[in-house]
Amino acid sequence: MALYRIAVLGSPTVAQLKALRSYLEDAEVRFKLKPGIDIELSVDPTSFRPDSKCSAVAIFFGGKRSIEVDVGSVVDASTIPILPVASRADKVSKEIPLLLAGLNCVFYKDHGCERVFASLLECLGLLPRQRRVFLSYRRNDATPVAIQLFAELSARHYEVFLDTHKIDAGVNFQESLWHNLCDVDVLVMLDTPAYFDSRWTAAEYGRALAKGIGVLRVQWPDFTPSKITGTSSLVELASTEFESDQTLSVGALARICDNLENFRSLAHATRHQSIVNAVQDAITKVQGRVDGVDANRAMQITLRSGRKLVVQPTLGVPTAVTLQGALDRAGTTDSAIVFDHIGIMPSWLQHMDWLKTKVKGARWVRMTDAAWDFGGWEA
Repeated sequence: MALYRIAVLGSPTVAQLKALRSYLEDAEVRFKLKPGIDIELSVDPTSFRPDSKCSAVAIFFGGKRSIEVDVGSVVDASTIPILPVASRADKVSKEIPLLLAGLNCVFYKDHGCERVFASLLECLGLLPRQRRVFLSYRRNDATPVAIQLFAELSARHYEVFLDTHKIDAGVNFQESLWHNLCDVDVLVMLDTPAYFDSRWTAAEYGRALAKGIGVLRVQWPDFTPSKITGTSSLVELASTEFESDQTLSVGALARICDNLENFRSLAHATRHQSIVNAVQDAITKVQGRVDGVDANRAMQITLRSGRKLVVQPTLGVPTAVTLQGALDRAGTTDSAIVFDHIGIMPSWLQHMDWLKTKVKGARWVRMTDAAWDFGGWEA
């Protein structure tokens, strides 16, 4: 049975269906899914009532005569998320049926196919709904572009960390900086000629690598970049893309954002796989085994004694919502949330310890201590 089921409704064009299938093939590779097995795509089904054990979503493409489609006869909108896709904001009333009028749309012509299909993966749970990025830049070199990108990415529904906007007065600057870095999908590096002359930006880049966070490097024109940035994803700027006030042209901004949209899913998948690998190594070390992975990417574990666990690998900064989700998915089975604690504020780790004493049934497990904790679970 497929872990992820997708229904395509409405009036998709041939090009949209082709782009969707190509995107899902890429997703299978990025998220280490079994090609043609783990994702099932149904185009214009007469009924879409998937099993509750899988993760399911319907995507509705607005188009010619699409407003006449009886969505309610195909899918139960109260139990299955539906992603409406209109061509533009001014076409919603002409392309999206009244049943879906209360749902936020994405716009194919305005947002592009990358944004539309990333939203689909978010509905399936393969990507987080929180779209977080960290802007790393030297204030003397790139402040106008940083502020410009902050506004543009915020308008595209990203939560953007910019040091001048996100750290309150009286807060420990360093602790807050690293805590926020831990919780993003991508570090956007504004690679100016003097970027590595600052100890702060150099540390931001290095610690992003240490955490496995993807780096999208936006390279300024007319200089030779540092050799240590060779593994980063790259957007190269041309001198003609800068305006007289040192901001970027509309086209350059769009190019950066489009690259970020595509890179985000790859970066998230790669980072998630690293923590999955750490759990697998820890379980093997204590002579247990991994029995499978469900649609929520929770791992079913059997310890050496035969005891069953549900382990939820978690990226970023865990919260009470993370704990609730792990408990709901585990049911009556013992569960653990594995996370990378490095860089998270000590006060937040203390809060997590307090939360653990109040809510029974799940444990926080630091990734570095996973083998030790699983080896002594029953003690």
